[in-house]
Amino acid sequence: MPTARRPARIGFLLTQLGSFAAENFASKTRDLGITPPEAGVMRILGRHAGMNQRELAEKLGVAQSRVVALVDSLESAGLIIRKRSAIDRRSQVLQLTDSGHDLLTKLRGAAETQEADLAEGLSADDRDHLYELLLKLSDARGLDRDVHPGYRADE
Repeated sequence: MPTARRPARIGFLLTQLGSFAAENFASKTRDLGITPPEAGVMRILGRHAGMNQRELAEKLGVAQSRVVALVDSLESAGLIIRKRSAIDRRSQVLQLTDSGHDLLTKLRGAAETQEADLAEGLSADDRDHLYELLLKLSDARGLDRDVHPGYRADE
């Protein structure tokens, strides 16, 4: 409990844990051969198959040029493909390849390991309570649960 002598340091502690979480996840994605932003794109495309680059840029809140670079990298690695849209022949939709689906499964495992690393020392009830509190804070600020603000860092 904060006292007059010791104020709450929620922001500082969240920043510390956020840095730990980011470094931990970056290490795990690096082991899989991709960057955290590429991992995020893979996760979004896994949930929203058939999204085009414009829609992906809007979802991420970044310029289309940033998305082009991410998509080019993932396409070069054989993890996603661009296909002509059956609805609008002028547009290309993005889909995971079989290799992309395999990598997405590995990314889920990496995310589960990261969560275990972060929650180490907490009981199941404590983890559930922390999760609910973090959702409450996130929702109160209108944050998108699927999009990390780190996507904007490289613009």
